[in-house]
Amino acid sequence: MTAPRRDDLLRVVLVLGTSTGGIGTHVRSLAAGLVARGHRVVVAGPESTSRQFAFEQDGSRFVPLEISERPHPRDAVLAGQLSKWVTGADVVHAHGFRSGLVAGFAGAGRHLVRGNRHTPLVVTWHNMVSASGWRAAAYGVAERYVARRSDITLGASQDLVTRATSLGATARLGPVAAPKARQPSRTRNEVRAELGVGDRPLLLAIGRLHPQKDYPTLFAATELLNRRDPRPALVVVGDGPDRAPLTALAQNIEGSGSVTLLGHRDDIADLLQAADVFVLSSTWEARALVVQEAMQAGVPVVATAVGGIPELVGDHALLTRPEDSAALARAIADSLDDPMSATQRAADAKKHAEAWPDEDAVVDQLIETYRAVVAER
Repeated sequence: MTAPRRDDLLRVVLVLGTSTGGIGTHVRSLAAGLVARGHRVVVAGPESTSRQFAFEQDGSRFVPLEISERPHPRDAVLAGQLSKWVTGADVVHAHGFRSGLVAGFAGAGRHLVRGNRHTPLVVTWHNMVSASGWRAAAYGVAERYVARRSDITLGASQDLVTRATSLGATARLGPVAAPKARQPSRTRNEVRAELGVGDRPLLLAIGRLHPQKDYPTLFAATELLNRRDPRPALVVVGDGPDRAPLTALAQNIEGSGSVTLLGHRDDIADLLQAADVFVLSSTWEARALVVQEAMQAGVPVVATAVGGIPELVGDHALLTRPEDSAALARAIADSLDDPMSATQRAADAKKHAEAWPDEDAVVDQLIETYRAVVAER
């Protein structure tokens, strides 16, 4: 990391909504890297996100901005709160469609008058907007506004780049750092003893308890595997709005102890070391950080072939159709029945992960993007 000249230093505003996982982790890494290079950073987002990621610990200034998951009349008030920080910034980098919408309302980004001087707006699209009926039409209008307002759109996967481009954005794939591989603090046997799985195959899923993760399909696949001896045990790590219905669903699965919801955990490296297969059942993902962590840990991965997952894992995971419990169960069974192939696949995945850009490389790439849009405004 090279120290920048004083006249190269930037005033950067990072905007994000509610996050408990990948987006918050990415913004925390980016903010810390920018501050370490001498840039001035303001992070604007919900208080709950700040409590989880502690942006101010690394020298950023945090500004509370309660951006909700869906467009809301209150967005006009939020835009007013954000506008004073936009005015004093060299560049605004919004993470997610909702944050991009509020940042645009606050005055960041390209104006209707061509050539007008403005505060450049970079928007990273981390997720595909999902809606139906009249909401889909309304979201489409809002997406188009964000796409055309931004100076550059960065997509976390190629399908997001394609979507943004179709709506009028100047878009390309955006860099997202692979999470730093964490080392376990307990042995595999200690973790398995805590979970009470004995010698049963341990399936691990990590992610927010949200419809996008499609845990009902994973639970159904687990139930299909109950005829195996020994019967696999599924452990799900995470919390979210679907906790109550998923808890009820897990309790109704045939075979006591087949599914356990652990809630939030900080010992992900320990759990990965104890797992026999990591499973992702989502209906859509960009470049899921949890899949990257599993690959770095050398755990065989079974995942749905959605969004950016195929380009992320290459040939180093078993992929299935989304929303197909039978196909998911077969892929899990294949990993358990052929441990030599699964182990080799996991070893190849771990080697493949070594080529991913680290946090420093991603910060440097984004700084170059910032300087480019500042120069072009």
